[in-house]
This record gives sequence, C-alpha cells and structure tokens, in this order.
Amino acid sequence: MDIRPAATLALTRNTANGLEVLLLQRTWKAAFLPGFYVFPGGAVDAADRDCLRHLGGTDDQTVSRTMSLDEGGADYMVAAIRECLEEAGLVLARHKDGSPLRPQALAAILEQRKALFEGSLNLDQLCQQQDLDLPLDQLAYLSHWVTPVGAPRRFDTRFFVCAAPDGQQACHDGSETIDHVWLTPRQALDDHQNGRRLFGPPTLRTLRLLQDFDRSEAVLAYAHANPPDAEAAPPWPARKGDKSIELESGSPAYAEARKLDPERSGRTSAAIVAAQPVSLAPGVLRVTADNAGLMTGPGTNSYVLGQPGDFTVIDPGPATDAHLEQLLTLTGGNIRQVLVTHTHRDHSPAARVLKQQTGARLIGLAPPAEATQDQTFVPDHQPADGELIATGAGDLKVIHTPGHASNHLCFLLTGEQMLFSGDHIMQDSTVVINPPDGNMSDYLGSLQKLLLEDLRYIAPGHGFLIGHPHSVVDFLTTHRLAREHKVARALRSHGPASAEALTPHAYDDVPAALHPLATRSLLAHLEKLRTDGKARQDGQHWRWSAPIPQ
Repeated sequence: MDIRPAATLALTRNTANGLEVLLLQRTWKAAFLPGFYVFPGGAVDAADRDCLRHLGGTDDQTVSRTMSLDEGGADYMVAAIRECLEEAGLVLARHKDGSPLRPQALAAILEQRKALFEGSLNLDQLCQQQDLDLPLDQLAYLSHWVTPVGAPRRFDTRFFVCAAPDGQQACHDGSETIDHVWLTPRQALDDHQNGRRLFGPPTLRTLRLLQDFDRSEAVLAYAHANPPDAEAAPPWPARKGDKSIELESGSPAYAEARKLDPERSGRTSAAIVAAQPVSLAPGVLRVTADNAGLMTGPGTNSYVLGQPGDFTVIDPGPATDAHLEQLLTLTGGNIRQVLVTHTHRDHSPAARVLKQQTGARLIGLAPPAEATQDQTFVPDHQPADGELIATGAGDLKVIHTPGHASNHLCFLLTGEQMLFSGDHIMQDSTVVINPPDGNMSDYLGSLQKLLLEDLRYIAPGHGFLIGHPHSVVDFLTTHRLAREHKVARALRSHGPASAEALTPHAYDDVPAALHPLATRSLLAHLEKLRTDGKARQDGQHWRWSAPIPQ
C-alpha cells in the first residue's frame, strides 16, 4: 500500500478562556474517520509544487532542512494552507508587497474556494490572479505521524501550527466537513473522554501538546525551537526462524526488537515461541505458555521478575505440566509471590499449584462469581489501587483497571516504566468486554487512568512488548468510542431490536462468523448507552431514549 504525503494544520487563537484551536467534523459518509473531529488537512497534491514561486518569508531549502528532507518540505506547508482554505474557509496569504489581505481580495479568494476544492483551479493560479504570497514563516513544524500498518489508507503526515488570521471567520465546507468548533485543548480532550466527540490518535496527541500553552505565540515559539526528530521509526532487523528480515514500524515485534537490540544486530525474534524465555529488562523474563488460540493469540505470557532467591511471577497462566515445570526451573523454585492480573482461566490457574509447591504468597483480587472465572484462585492479599509491591526487579505499582474483568489489575514496574497489562491492553486486538462482569464504561475509564502514568512500554498478556503506550491508549479509546457511535446509529435506525438483530448493522465490518462474539461487545456498548441515559431495555429489545442528534 502506498503511503501518501499529507499535511495538517492546527489553527490557534487567543481568547479570554485561553488558547483555542479550530476543529472540523468530517462527514459521516467519509471512508476514513467518518464523523471524527480533525484539524484542516489532506494529501499533498502535485500542483502544490507549482507554488514555490509564491513563497513568503522562507524557501523550500530552509523548510526542508527543518523537516529533515532533501527537498519538498515547502510542498507540505503549501498543502496545509490550501486545505485550510478549502475545508475551513480561512486564507493564509498576503499581498506580494507584504501587506495584509485587502477585504476585496479576501472576498474574491473565498468566491474561488469551490473551484479550488473541485480542482478546476489550483492554488498557483489563484496566487497569480490575486498577486499573493504564501507566508510559510507564519507556520511552525509541530510533529510527524505515519499511519500504522493495517489502516485502510496510510499517510505520512506533517503537522503544523499557525495563528488563525485576524478578522476572518472559519466556515466548514459542508461537503467533506459538516461542522466546525473552536475549543480549548482541555475542552476537546474532555469531550473525547466523555464520548461527545470523536478524535483520532494523532489529533489527541496534538491536543495534549497544545494544552500546555496559553497563547498562540508560546506554541509557535516552542515549535520553532523543537522540530520533531528525523525518521523516528526506521526499519529494524530481526529474525524469523533462520531468516533475517526487516521489521517496519507497525510490525508487532518492532518495539521489542528496537528495545532489545539497539545495536541493530538482528538477533531478536519476530515470532513468539512458546517456552522460549526472553529477557525484556534487567531482572525481567517473559515465558509464553503453549496455549495459542483464537482468544489467546500466540499464548499467555507469564513474567518472571527478580533474581536468584527472590522471584515474583506475574500471571502464571494455565496449570499445564510443561509451563509449570519451566516456571519452576527458571526460578529454582524460589518464588516469593505470584501476582495475577485477573482470573480468566488462561491467566491464573497455575497460581494455586505454584503456591502448593513453593509456598509463594498469592496476590490479586478474588474472582467474581462467574463460570468463566478461575474459582481456584484464593488470594493471600488483595492489593489496593496505587499500592506498591516490592520485587527483586523493583517496585510494582498496582493499578485497578476494571472493564475486561471487574477484578482486573495492571502492574507498573516503575523503574523500567513497563506496564504488565494482562488483558487490559492486548497486541493487535481489542479485548472482549463481556457483560455482566465486563463493563464498557469501566473499561474506558480504566484506559484514561493509564494516561496519567509515566509509561514507556506495555508488556501484555498476549504478544510482544508494545511501544508508545499513550498512543495505544488513544487508539483503543477512539476505536471503542467510534464503535459506540456506530451502535447508537444502528439503534436509532433499527430499534427497538434485540442485541442479536442490531449486530449485523453495528458490526457490518466484521465477518458474520464472529457476530456471536461481537454481540457480547455490542451488549456492553448498549449497557454503557443505558448508563449514559441514551438507551433503555424492554425485555430482550433495546430502544434509543435520548434526543436524536442532528
């Protein structure tokens, strides 16, 4: 799949409420991010290169150097200015003599907006007609984002920031964008957390950066002084079996290979191999049980922390002879404590056996009274949220993260900033939220808690180490809220109906064979909508119970 160059522009303004930023809502008919709120932006067009003769305040060589490119950096800025005019109706230009846009020129440019959008006029021609320069010196390079592998479309996007032009009024185009709003970054993030508006991960990342500033001038000064790093995620060598390969940044094993092999020797494995211990950090081993499957991926990860004479095991996994024997061999039987993230049967049953054979103390929350839970797990200690547990590898901070299971815990190895996430966050898969013990409202709230923690890596219950934890949390939250909007639309259009009848409409992008499983997640969304006062249940049928959004 080709990765298209693209540009995005965060337009800011100073207000009595502090810094505000312009956000546009994409049409619900869009193939990519329908209904999401975004900054003005889009793909770089070949015709944007023709505008080099209209640059003001800088040149392509200077801009490209800032963006760590040989050439073509100005193309991104020109695209950002063009998209700003097309989508938001704001004109970032001045006359060739350096004077601000005169009212009659501004009116003439806005009259050409539709022609620019439709392609019958390009920005170079418009600049010639109105004798304009494009003030690239007013834009600052803020960040760089490449769409992860697996998305339906992939973009290599440069994010810029600019103060909105004085005296102009934003106006969405009514086609690609159907609404616009000025919000402080904090208001936008609150809207995201509460499900009032949808935002994608790169937009959320930018909003979090902007929330630290009170004035446009301060943002621009920061961006000019701190350009993003060049090529943040180059291909990384690894091995798969006996074969040497190159891992792209979106590959499951990428973050782990980059952490464990900084010299780029290619020694790390691009596959999870059951019973093969992997050293993730000083005093931290991962060993994967041989229980691969649809719900367990490559198998359940057990983590062994510590040093000879003082070992801690996190999620001992299933009570299979081979896996138990390996845990006992790796530790010499010197296991002081066993921690359990939750009591689903692929994570905790071996705890009871390890206690019997080593006298280890069992730490975790008692299992809920459900058939899917491991009732053999009887903890010696039920830790509180925020409690610190000492191990031979350093302190673990306990974080209560209900949602996938009401008794779910994550453990943060504070020195390494490594989060043992159990099934709260899994690699390349969203977790099942299965009522009644699974709760979507709790799950989203638990994700938000992780944004308050200082994290570098996630060590999941299934899969490799995961990098960029906060971006992963943003992705998961956005995915869940986008699905909630789809469930709500299905309910408004096809309700009253049972959860089973709504599933084909809310999960039309999921194979029919998986619809029984999808129905459980849909039910979790419906229960959240009921908690939010937007849906109600009458027997087996659900109906929308809030005002219909316009």
